[in-house]
Amino acid sequence: MALSGIQIYKMLPQTNCKDCGFPTCLAFAMKLAAKQAELDKCPHVSDEAREKLAESAAPPVRLVTLSADGREVKSGNEIVLFRHEKTFFNPAGLFIRLYDDQPLGEIKAQAKEAADYMVEYVGMELTIDGFAVEATGDGSGFAAAVKGVLDTAKLPLILIAGDPAVMAQGLEAAEGTRPLIYGATAQTWEAFAELAKKHDAPMAIRAGTMHGLAELTDKIKGAGVGDIVLDPGVRDLKSSLTMNTLIRRMALKKTFRSLGFPIISFPSDCSDDEGMVTVAATQAIAKYGGFVVLDRFSPATIYPLLALRANIYTDPQKPIQVQPGVYEINDPKEDSPVMVTTNFSITYFSVANEVDGSGNPGWLLVADAEGMSVLTAWAAGKFDAERIAKAVKTNDMENKVSHRKLVIPGHVSVLLGELEEELPGWEILVGPREAVDLPAYLKLWQP
Repeated sequence: MALSGIQIYKMLPQTNCKDCGFPTCLAFAMKLAAKQAELDKCPHVSDEAREKLAESAAPPVRLVTLSADGREVKSGNEIVLFRHEKTFFNPAGLFIRLYDDQPLGEIKAQAKEAADYMVEYVGMELTIDGFAVEATGDGSGFAAAVKGVLDTAKLPLILIAGDPAVMAQGLEAAEGTRPLIYGATAQTWEAFAELAKKHDAPMAIRAGTMHGLAELTDKIKGAGVGDIVLDPGVRDLKSSLTMNTLIRRMALKKTFRSLGFPIISFPSDCSDDEGMVTVAATQAIAKYGGFVVLDRFSPATIYPLLALRANIYTDPQKPIQVQPGVYEINDPKEDSPVMVTTNFSITYFSVANEVDGSGNPGWLLVADAEGMSVLTAWAAGKFDAERIAKAVKTNDMENKVSHRKLVIPGHVSVLLGELEEELPGWEILVGPREAVDLPAYLKLWQP
């Protein structure tokens, strides 16, 4: 059972020394109870109290990490049901499933295509996270497939096999990585737990009920394996949503440790229709899927899923930003226009896409407005003449262009006079109010 803030406070030194970063021991205790602080922040707590508080202070959903060649996929440590309450921390890992009954050359080709995929989205590089390799036959074929995937792309793995002996050979082929061992049931968990301990790897279990999952996790923890992933065993949309939500609620609201683990989802098992698979994957990302396994790689499918995930797993209290600086569009020359905007991602990409689509070259100067849009930043004093002038000088625009003309958004035309004072020798031009009008405006550009 979770301890209240007062119960935790009684076990703390109660010296109000502030070494934990909080003004009082009571404030620290309240944060511990809310899972918003770590017990290690208090250097003075006794060993006896630390032991009693350790479980209460642990995150309600255990952190599970998969890794390969420096790349990691993490799931867990979540403390809220809804991102607007605070934020979600560890994005759902997207994995592509490959089967060992395919020709090795085909397996490698599919792995390379998926691993090479990268798309830039609001300043972030979006990629898949890893591969799930599933055994369909003997251990040697499984091991060859695992090795082939790793030889092609050293990304984190999920190894899927129902037979512990087959899994053992796959794990040997994956030596040097930390994969997820998938396939344990009520009948096979003991053998899989031994493999998990031997290879220091997390293991996934499958059961059709929450009671069955809880019984298995308790047994596996008793056997010495702490990193566990849950498969509720259902595949249709309604049942998956219900089970995932109930498991997360039990972990967060009831602090039910037996279900306090990440969830694995298999959207491709819900339907043969690619559209429904995308819907199921969308649901899994939005509703508590920690590791999401897809059977088919397609840029048309994976891009919206990656973009959705990026939006869900950003801090809702912090706008998505791009890096301030100067961006070159369509290979600009020294006589190309210089346009300024803010570093709010939607604003940046609206402007950049219109300029790029117009075919006109240009320098897009992005000022640091703390991630706010043009009007919001101007109203908050974050996009003013001083900041714009600083961006011009910091990015050395005088040596990049032969002219001295700066185009500002039409919404902040009021800054024209102040900018002329901040940037002597520069001509300040008022551009369109909307990004969509930029192509027509740039046709009339003259240096």
